[in-house]
Amino acid sequence: MKKQQYLLIGSGVVLFVLLFFFGKTIPPKQLSPAATGEQHAEHQPIKFEEILTKAKEKISPAQSQRLLKLENSVVRGDVKEQQLHVYHQLARFWRDSARIFEPYAYYTAEAAKLENSEKSLTFAAHLFLDNLMTEGQATMQTWLASNAKVLLEKALVINPANDSSKIGIGACYLFGNISDNPMEGILPVREIAQKDPGNIYAQMVLGMGGKKSGQFDKAIERFTIVVQKQPENIEAIFNLAECYEAKGDKTSAVKWYEAVKKLVKIPEAQQELDKRITELKK
Repeated sequence: MKKQQYLLIGSGVVLFVLLFFFGKTIPPKQLSPAATGEQHAEHQPIKFEEILTKAKEKISPAQSQRLLKLENSVVRGDVKEQQLHVYHQLARFWRDSARIFEPYAYYTAEAAKLENSEKSLTFAAHLFLDNLMTEGQATMQTWLASNAKVLLEKALVINPANDSSKIGIGACYLFGNISDNPMEGILPVREIAQKDPGNIYAQMVLGMGGKKSGQFDKAIERFTIVVQKQPENIEAIFNLAECYEAKGDKTSAVKWYEAVKKLVKIPEAQQELDKRITELKK
């Protein structure tokens, strides 16, 4: 499944994750750290120009004309405030009119770099990070992670004490194929989790890292901490269910899938949950 259209950030991402994974008849394959490194070595980075070209193929002639005027404004804009204004306009065009995520995130990021405030940089970074967690294509994972990492590094220059930005960079290494040793990103996140066990973001990233590397027991430990502190955290509960299923513990998997079902209100998602639960009970 490819995300061509803009997705709302926040609860919409969680629901997308549910529909994305429950739509599969086979649980997602877990990659070991070595396999992830091999994947990193095999693919070539994608450039924004390539992404933009494909996005332009999806818009109408009228939208193309409007876009051309905006792009020409950027070329002529030799004043920072003018460039900033046009980047915001381009971001709104791709978000509201074209409804295509990648150019929206890119121009939001370009505006954030010009503004150079911690708030704008971290907002833009999390656009990339939120979509990184659901992206299945390796080249796009790298593009998303690379953009997020640059923004978070700039944010840390402004506020070196921001643990969330440090965790975000760790997530870029873990899930973005930007290093031959992606697990190096886990060390600073572990340090934050040890210092502050109640840091939900750190626990979630560590859980996702454990799940990705096939260390399901460690992942379950992390997701359990999250659920203890946030009993209605759908994402953590869902990941618990998948980890137990991957381990072959069908009873526990059913328990957690049923817990997800109680929290999800979308009928289509509930139907997919029912299918998964029925299959596990056979």
